[in-house]
This record gives sequence, structure tokens and C-alpha cells, in this order.
Amino acid sequence: MNRSGLLLLAVTIVWGTTFPLLKSASADLNGVEISALRFLVAAACMLPFLIRAPRAAWTDGALLGALALASYVAQAYGLQHISSNRSAFLTSLNVLMVPFLGLLFGGRMSAPVLLAAILACLGIGLMSWEGGDNAQGDAATLLCALAYALYVIMLSRCASRHQSSHLAATQITVMALLATLWVLLQSANTGALASLPARAAPHAMTILYLGACATAAMLFLQAIGQRHVSADKATVIYSMEPVFASLFGWMWLGEVLGPRGLIGGAIVIGALLLSEWRPQPEKLAPDRQ
Repeated sequence: MNRSGLLLLAVTIVWGTTFPLLKSASADLNGVEISALRFLVAAACMLPFLIRAPRAAWTDGALLGALALASYVAQAYGLQHISSNRSAFLTSLNVLMVPFLGLLFGGRMSAPVLLAAILACLGIGLMSWEGGDNAQGDAATLLCALAYALYVIMLSRCASRHQSSHLAATQITVMALLATLWVLLQSANTGALASLPARAAPHAMTILYLGACATAAMLFLQAIGQRHVSADKATVIYSMEPVFASLFGWMWLGEVLGPRGLIGGAIVIGALLLSEWRPQPEKLAPDRQ
């Protein structure tokens, strides 16, 4: 795996830590509130880069921010109804969506990466089998997967046109503004805004971590990594997220995978290795004199 691929794998490890943290925070905060708070923290971290961002970065950043916000909010809402393990697995179904959606945008599908995507999807399916279903939670999380698949495709198209810091800063700011507006509109009907500080206080460290590290830093690194990694290859790397989420879910929440889930995790790891496979060119025999 090249340096960009390793960078995306490191991003995936950090993302894996967010599932149990989001599950814990969702006990007191809804998905939109969690998203708004984490993005406001992330936007504050990216403020120095935001000031220098050109207009073109704002155009692409607005599109990426809207897609990412839809994904984050749908994921956080789903976690109110399903386990962090199942959420991670359903979210990672974007690994199969990306290659096929990419064809609609004029992309190409390589056989090894397609096979890796199918295997990753199979492994994710085996892992999610034991998570416990809920129609609302599953539907929201599948919407998250679709929005994120579109995000990965568009990021691969936009990353090379901008400085990574500018692209990350603009999309995070758009996400923060949209999520904050969403919270204000939501609270107009429920009056939940008045109690938000008290409900958020017990999760202050979680929100700071989600905003500064898991959002600002990781979106910046993701924009760097996807400069040199195709969308379909990147999404196979991201399929490791449920494996890491299961590890941290076990460590922090006591969520345990059974034998079927462990087999599924092994298949996902195998899919990642397959995506790195490159056939060696045949050596031509020397001419006989």
C-alpha cells in the first residue's frame, strides 16, 4: 500500500473510534445536535485556512459539505435505534455503491477492486447479521451510506483542484452552518435549544474529540489522501471502518461479535489485501541465438 493509502487507513482507524462515542452521546443528544456541535468545533479549528480559501474552493466545498452533512446526520440518527456495530456495517455498504455509482460519472471499474468491493460487502453483511435490526435505524444508515458514496466520488474529482486545507475548511464550514440552521429550526417546534447546553455538558470531551480530531483533522487528511487514490480503491480502504468500530465497541461498550461476525471481519480484511494485489508482468524469455 502506498503512502496515500496508508494515510486513508489511519483516517479509517480514527473513524472507527467514533461509533461507540456517538452511541454514548446519542443517549442525550439527537443526530442533528451532535452533528452541529462537532462541526462548529471543527470549523473553529479550520478558521485560519478558511480566511484564505478562494471562491472555487467554496463552490466544491458547499457540495461536499452538503453530502457529508447528510451522511453524518443520518448516521447519528440511525445510532439512536441500532447498535454501533450494525451502524458501522451498514454505513460501509458504500464500498459496493461507489464502483457502480462511479460508472454514472464516467468512471471505470477494475476487476480486482470490484471483486474486493463485493467481498467487503459480503463480510460486512456477515458482521451486521448479529447487530439487531430496526427499520428506522437501518433506513437512515443506508441513506448515510448512499450520501457518503457520492461524497467519496466527488472528493476524488475535486481534491486535485484545491489545496487540501482550503477544501476541508470550506466544506466543514458549510456543514456547521447547515447543521446549526437545522438545530434552530428543529428547536422552534420542540423547544430543545434551551436544554441543549445541559444535555451536551456531560459529553463535552466527546464533542471536542469528534470535532477537532475525527472531523477537522480527518477531513483534511482525507482530502490529501484521495488526491492519489481512486474513489473505488478508497472506499475499499474505508471498508475497514466496521472492523475498527467493532474493536473499539468491544473495548469501550462491551459489544461482542460472534463467530459469524468474526468471519465477516476476516473477509473484509482479505478484501482490503485483494484491492492491493497487482499481477506481475510476465517476463519474456531471452531470444535464442
